[in-house]
Amino acid sequence: MIPFKNDPNELKGKRALVTGGSRGIGGAIVRRLLSAGARVVAVARNPVEDFPADAAWIQGDVSSVEGVQAIVERTSAIVGGVDILVNNAGSGRIYPGGSVTIPDSGWQDCFHTNFFSAVRLTAALLPGMLERKSGTIINISSGAALTPPSGAMIHYSSAKAAMNAWSKTLATEVAPHGVRVNTVTPGNVVTPGADIVRADFTKAFGVTPEAVTAAIPLRRMGVPQDIAEIVGFLISDRAAWITGSNFIVDGGQNPTV
Repeated sequence: MIPFKNDPNELKGKRALVTGGSRGIGGAIVRRLLSAGARVVAVARNPVEDFPADAAWIQGDVSSVEGVQAIVERTSAIVGGVDILVNNAGSGRIYPGGSVTIPDSGWQDCFHTNFFSAVRLTAALLPGMLERKSGTIINISSGAALTPPSGAMIHYSSAKAAMNAWSKTLATEVAPHGVRVNTVTPGNVVTPGADIVRADFTKAFGVTPEAVTAAIPLRRMGVPQDIAEIVGFLISDRAAWITGSNFIVDGGQNPTV
């Protein structure tokens, strides 16, 4: 990719929390916000060796009520209030046998990680934004919410589709109070977590990695920076009149209008 030079003062004074921020898309978003001058707290289940020294890191689990409460408390102790919330945490696994083989626990775990984590963190941090009459929330969805790949991932598709609907409604509710909410929907992006899911999917259904790439009109897989750049724009004042929108960043793959 062409290296971009960001305004180092664009987000100066802003405090951000990024979930799933240790690697992949989340890690790229952390670095993008840092490059624009924001104070960033990243949360993830596991640390990584090359995490930026100028960002704060919290080891935590967003999939439970108790985990979210602990994350909010630690974030408050580090930066105080939060001006920018990026709900990026997510994970999924495939069930080759289809929807009827997904156990109840599989549905619950998927929704707690991919949907309720965002709902709970937003509920905890939104009051501060409303009080300050300023704030930006970005929810990272998935192309699977728009064109579900198969019943093997219907639980994940459903959780992300729920996020899309919730984001739109929330944006309308809080817009009069100065808070903007947008969704970013990535397509096939090369990340450690997504690579594992894709490998499982291609093995289970006989789809080659070459076929996955060939289905993308721009003929390449996405990289985390592709997603981080649109996030960087949406949280800036350049996007001051954008809320309630869903930005599909997938190299042109999604067939919907």
